[in-house]
Amino acid sequence: MYRKVEDFIHEWEHNSSGTLSIIEAISDEKKHQAIVEDHSTLEWLSWHLTTAPVFFLGQTGLSLNMDLNPKNIPTTIEEIKSTYQTMKKNVRKVVEENFKDETLVNKVNMLGNETPIGAVLRMMVDHQTHHRAQMQVLLRQAGLPVPGVMGPTKEASR
Repeated sequence: MYRKVEDFIHEWEHNSSGTLSIIEAISDEKKHQAIVEDHSTLEWLSWHLTTAPVFFLGQTGLSLNMDLNPKNIPTTIEEIKSTYQTMKKNVRKVVEENFKDETLVNKVNMLGNETPIGAVLRMMVDHQTHHRAQMQVLLRQAGLPVPGVMGPTKEASR
């Protein structure tokens, strides 16, 4: 749980930059890579991570003021990347403008549970990290370069 807005902003910038590097590694030719048939693809996961902050911040009563429909996946990875970049900036702006350190302990109803705002923000970051790790595996399966997000990858150590 975050107790300081500055701590969230610092981690959001680092985490979302890592996610952006993963999205940038995807090619349109390989965007349909999935672990097995009928599972999440690189394309779907990229769009999911672009739209998910709308849900998380919505739980706290905030809006990103962006039309991000999870079902309307853009046709190119470049479009997803561009939208992700805008969303990334908007998350920072909305959080900085609407929360103070003392408001992060305020509780909101998240899926039937009273949850501190700082914990909702933590879940949003953890959610990105979780899916980003899935995407790293899919990049490798697709034969695409795997960016070192949490440290060097096998490709980077050669």
